[in-house]
Amino acid sequence: MPEKMTISRLADAAGVNVETVRFYQRSGLIDEPERPSSGYRTYGNEDVRRIRFIKRAQLLGFTLEEISSLLKLEGSGTCSSTRALAAKKLAMVEAKIGDLLAMKSALAGMVARCDSGAPDTSCPVIQALIDD
Repeated sequence: MPEKMTISRLADAAGVNVETVRFYQRSGLIDEPERPSSGYRTYGNEDVRRIRFIKRAQLLGFTLEEISSLLKLEGSGTCSSTRALAAKKLAMVEAKIGDLLAMKSALAGMVARCDSGAPDTSCPVIQALIDD
């Protein structure tokens, strides 16, 4: 991969679009290089690595604010702080899983009532939403 690249080549190399790169710049997640006399800002491999880091963190559910904190901790020997952020995110994911399992159970019960074939005058799903 070339050391210096335009914003469009950076976006391609990082697997995002140009507007994502610009958004990350406005958000302070990546630096915007100075505009040289040629008029085109250039980016390097470190910028690609940073954008990929951001995207992977987003896939794990980290917010941009949390990612900003992670980036500040990167390489600073503060593994305990990084672990605390990851543990907090894990707890949130586990809570969401619990909520999703409860939703699944409730919906399965509603569908089962519909499938029971009882000659009700009202829809069991609608009735369950009204009653509960």
